[in-house]
Amino acid sequence: MFEIRKKIINDENMQPLAVQIDYNDWVKIEQALEKSPNGKGPTDLSRHVGQLRWPIDGLEYQRQVRGEWD
Repeated sequence: MFEIRKKIINDENMQPLAVQIDYNDWVKIEQALEKSPNGKGPTDLSRHVGQLRWPIDGLEYQRQVRGEWD
């Protein structure tokens, strides 16, 4: 790989909040992600497309689970 020059951005409590990288490093990262082993990009989710088969109505299930909280 290559070294990524980064700047850590902290919040007022000095906790890490974000990372800033140079644009040229970002371009290299994008190119590396596009060259994934399966040739379809970093993640191919097409095999997961479809409907979830659930034995109970979603709203009824939500009411049931929330009723357990009381």
